[in-house]
Parts: sequence; structure tokens; C-alpha cells
Amino acid sequence: MVSKTYDSGEDPWLEISPIYGLTLFIAGGIYFLFKRYQRIKYRAVPFAVKVPAAASSKWTSVVIENPSLESHLMNSSLMPTARVPLLMQGIHHPGSKKADDDTPLYITCFDPSTGYHLDTISADSEYDIAEKISLARRAWAKSRWGESTFNDRKRVMRSLLRWVVKNRETCARVACRDTGKTMLDAALGEILTTCAKLEYLIDHGEAALKPESRKSAPLMFYKSSKVYYEPLGVVAAIVSWNYPFHNLISPIIAALFAGNACVVKCSEQVLWSSTWFMGAIRECLAACDLPADLVQLICCYPSEADALTMSPHIKHITFIGSETVGRKILQAASIHLTPVTLELGGKDPCVILPETDLPKWIDVWLRGSFQNCGQNCIGIERFIVHSSQHDQLVKLLTEKTKKLRFGPALAEGSNDGGYIAPVDCGSMISRHRFGDLERVIQEAEEEGATVFLGGHPWKHPYVEEGMYFEGTVVANVSPSMEIAQHELFAPVITVMPYNTVEDAIAIANGTRYGLGASVFGPKQHECLNVARALECGMVSINDFGVFYVSLILDVQLALNLISASL
Repeated sequence: MVSKTYDSGEDPWLEISPIYGLTLFIAGGIYFLFKRYQRIKYRAVPFAVKVPAAASSKWTSVVIENPSLESHLMNSSLMPTARVPLLMQGIHHPGSKKADDDTPLYITCFDPSTGYHLDTISADSEYDIAEKISLARRAWAKSRWGESTFNDRKRVMRSLLRWVVKNRETCARVACRDTGKTMLDAALGEILTTCAKLEYLIDHGEAALKPESRKSAPLMFYKSSKVYYEPLGVVAAIVSWNYPFHNLISPIIAALFAGNACVVKCSEQVLWSSTWFMGAIRECLAACDLPADLVQLICCYPSEADALTMSPHIKHITFIGSETVGRKILQAASIHLTPVTLELGGKDPCVILPETDLPKWIDVWLRGSFQNCGQNCIGIERFIVHSSQHDQLVKLLTEKTKKLRFGPALAEGSNDGGYIAPVDCGSMISRHRFGDLERVIQEAEEEGATVFLGGHPWKHPYVEEGMYFEGTVVANVSPSMEIAQHELFAPVITVMPYNTVEDAIAIANGTRYGLGASVFGPKQHECLNVARALECGMVSINDFGVFYVSLILDVQLALNLISASL
């Protein structure tokens, strides 16, 4: 062996060949070029979608008298002049279900805040539903989407996110036009939540779906185990009307990122906006050189829904809606043992601990109760307050609620100054439940509750066909009353007094629901103790609804919903 010693003044690094430095330089250059290529190849792809005229605040249309989904049957002028294409709105074929021998089924779309006619669109028949499922299956198999890389999937998510951010106001306006909600409601419930979920999938979706190692039992120490997440194929989602953009796009992007195709059944109440939103998603897929048929929109009457829920080609169903419909879906899905994920109703309590600063939180509570005009699954429906603060809370809630301005979000202010835009609350989705709401409120009053404000439908002076219910405050409510036990899904506040914290917990847990809750108080450790005692899936401390954003970032994998809110 030959070794060389160096004098104290010599630097051994001087004798290293320059080839090593050149090699490192070239390797680094190749690495950065590759990363640059990856960023360019999988960056967001721009695409455009035509903005509907009805999204403008200056747009007007025919006002439908007492509008409903079947208004076209009473007014033939509302019927469409031409048949709509299969892929977006359904077309009827020989053998399709018809209203009679000559007329296919249609759905009248209207703005519930004004009664304006938006469109009349053909409803899907059982044949149409089967055909759309088949189109999704063929697109999934032909494109080999289940074998796509996570970079390919992230590209789709980036493209959608870019489009949503760029067109956020248009998306909000379309949602407002079809549901009657305000622009602020749309910004919070439609845009921000959708962007948060897209960002989560881009940043963390791959890690959530990567193979996971599992520890072996001591006797099998020499074996290894792994869990792999494989695409299912074609999955379905049946979503509610209260957030037409977010509820439509959420199951779609989750399905696509997991390597699946997705068939979504929207509510008949929001077919107009859902058609436009689905068009944007399909346009995004096409811009990414993927088959648009990977996603399909279905809208039908309940009599045809079994064609989706009982299909042997649907590998999983996600449902957002009422408990009654959820039970029917479970029964239909059991035919082929199709897995089902349910997100049902809620009767969320807000527990207010003694000595809470009521004026400090009053605006947060109003947002919690009147977000989306009360049509919010995680909205605050029950205020449970110490008896010593009951009257003060009722006074604050009544004064604030009395000042709320209801009206159409996209209407401009009137020339006489009587109608001032923008409004605080929009309309409800329909008048269908007005009679039941009046009955429940009246019965509560007969049983000892006090109606301090509202309790009836409201006829808007500027839009006679708008579907408005008065902001309502009902106090001294007892747990046995129907108003305290059933989800109202309306702009109705109920206030329930308690004497001890244990009583408050019992009242909060005293319904069949278990979706979410809020706890407010001056001492956080006391709030946490109460939160841990509540039988529900999600609890906010000194805030409202923030858990929803946190959980949606986990792609609904962490939802621990119990009871009738599953």
C-alpha cells in the first residue's frame, strides 16, 4: 500500500481531478432540468367556459307564477324549443320513461329569490342513466385512468383550481342565481371550501393514498404486510342542493384523484347551475387530453333514481341529503352490496357557558344561524344558554335579526332607495316546507315557548314570487318540543335555557343527530371539557364551523359522524 503525506502548507483538495467537479455540475444541471420539465409538463392547463347570461345582475326573465319544478306543465311557453344533448342534460331514446305517450319528463329551473325562469331541461330516464354509467365505464377503461400517475391527477386539480380562482365571482353568481343565496354565502360555502380541498389534494393527496406498511404479529415477525389503495372504477355521488358548486365538485375531484370515474346525480332544484359547473369540469378534462366522459351528470325524478343506486356497475355511492332519502339509498345499494357513505342532517347546538361575553360573539352566532338562510347542515339550530343570560341573549338576537335585510343577491338597488343591495340574507330554495315550519313554530308557542320575532313566510315588496321566510327567534324552548328535536333547515333561531353545565350537555346530546356543535365560554379548558362530553363528530371552540374546513382538507376521511347524521 502506498500512502502520501502532505506538508502543512499543502491542500490535498488541490489534487482532486476537475472531472469530479464537472460531473457534479452536470448531474445537478440534469436534475434541475428534469424538475423544470416536470413543472412545465404537469402545470395547470388554461381553459375557458362561456359565462351564462343569467349570472349578470342586469339579467331578467319571465317571472313564473308560483314557480315549481313542474311549472312547464301549467305554462307551455316554458317548454324548451329544442332537445338538449345527451352528455350534459339527458336525451330520451326509444324505451325511455315518459310523462305520457308523447311527452318526455322535464324539469323547470328557476331563481327562487325572484321567480325568474332560467331554463326547462329534460330529466334523465332510466335508459339515460344506464347510458351515462356506460359512457363513464368505457372512458375509464379506454383512458386507463386507474393506472394514471399522481402527477397526471395533480395536473387536473391544478387546472381546476386555476379556473376556479380566475372565475370565482362567476361561479358564485351562478350558485346565487340557482339557489337564492347571497354572494358572501357563496364565497364562504362554495368557493373557499372548494379551493381548500383542491389545494389539499395537490399538496397531500398522494401521501394519503400511498401504500402503507403494517406491523406483523410476533409469530410472523419475518413477514411484511402492506396496504395498497386501488381505484374502484366508476363511483357515484348523490348530492344536495344547498351548495351546488361545492357539493358537485367535491366528490368528483376526490374520485378523479383516486383514479376513478364519477357519476353525479344533482338535485332537481339546482339542475341549471349543476349543468354549467359540470360543463366546466368536462372542459377541464378535455383541455388535459383526457376523455370528458370520465364525469357524468344525472338529474332525474325520484322514480328513476334506482337506475343509479341499484346499478351493478357503480362501485361506491356518496350521499349528501336527508335521513329519509339516505335510508332508501342504503336499501337500494344493498342489492349489489355497494358501499355507501352518508352525510345526513344535523341539529347542531351552540353551548354558551356562564359568564360568556354575549355581545362579543353575537355576530358569529348570527352567521352560524343565517348562513345560507339557515339551509346549512352544520348551521347553529339550538342556542343553549345559562338561564341567567337567557333574556340578554334573546334581546341581542332579536335586535340583530330584526335588522337583517332579505332579498335577491343579484338584484341591483331600486331607484327609490327602498331596496338596497347587497342584502344580508337570500331566499329559501322553495316554498315546499313553509307550512310545516309555521306549524312547528306555532306548536312550540302553544307548548310554552315565546316567539319574539318572525315565524311566517314573507312576501318581498319588490319580488312577489321570491321564496322568503322571516328571520325568526323562538325562546324558552324545552327539549321535548318538536322544534328542538327536528332539523328545521331555515332562518329560525331557538334559544334553550339551562341551570347547570351538566344540564346543558344533556340538552345538547338530547336529539337523534350528532353532526357538529360549538362551545363558547370565557375559559378554554372548560369549553374543552364540555366539547369532549358532546356526542357529535365535530366541535368548534369559541367559533363556528371552522372544523368543516379542517376536515375537508382531509378529503372527508376523518369524518366521524354518528347517530342520524352519519
